[in-house]
Amino acid sequence: MLSHGHYDHFGGMAGFLRAAEGKLKPGTPFVVGGEECFCARQWTAPPLQGNFGGLDRSSIEAARLTVVSAEQPALIADHALTTGEVPTVSFEKVLSPSKMTVGVSGGFGCYPEKLPEDERQATTIPDKFRHEIATVYNLKGRGLVVLTSCSHRGVINVAQRAQAASGVAKVHAVVGGFHLAPFNEDYLRQVVASLKAIDPDYVVPMHCTGEPFWDIARAELPGKLLRAYTGTHFVFNA
Repeated sequence: MLSHGHYDHFGGMAGFLRAAEGKLKPGTPFVVGGEECFCARQWTAPPLQGNFGGLDRSSIEAARLTVVSAEQPALIADHALTTGEVPTVSFEKVLSPSKMTVGVSGGFGCYPEKLPEDERQATTIPDKFRHEIATVYNLKGRGLVVLTSCSHRGVINVAQRAQAASGVAKVHAVVGGFHLAPFNEDYLRQVVASLKAIDPDYVVPMHCTGEPFWDIARAELPGKLLRAYTGTHFVFNA
């Protein structure tokens, strides 16, 4: 399952599929959040603007995987849940650090006819991350473990979507990127207050969250905040 169409999240995929050649069962689902995932992208935010790549559809086809588009919540491998599209129902703002190019060129890109109707006629579109999905597990006796991906649609929106899609109110852990680095202190405090209201047992901020969030959350969420580094291994026991 691929969270979203940003190069820093899919960049190792083609190499992985080559290394796994002959080991993956033909027809294994390759789950994405929508056709937008395949659009070529340009990075438009600091520190450096430029080409941000596109997902290599041919490597998926060569591996004989079956692309499954999960715009709605769906059960994955009989034990995980994908949120599908995350509605923007909280105060959170969707930033657009990248823009999508509509169309296919040289085998890369997204098919306009498979995009939402309001995007089909455009040439380039600010990325609103409607295709970004999160992964959720219901840990027996503990509650939900929510793997947020990058939270471009807002970490509170993601957690609330996980609760609504699963029908489980208790959140055991919120883990992943929260994409809060660009926001000011007042906004960060709103996020922390909303997390406190959700009351997860653990909060594990990672890639793209930013140190200011950590500093505020450490004071407001004592005993709940866990630091993660490259290679950190968490085990959540039932």
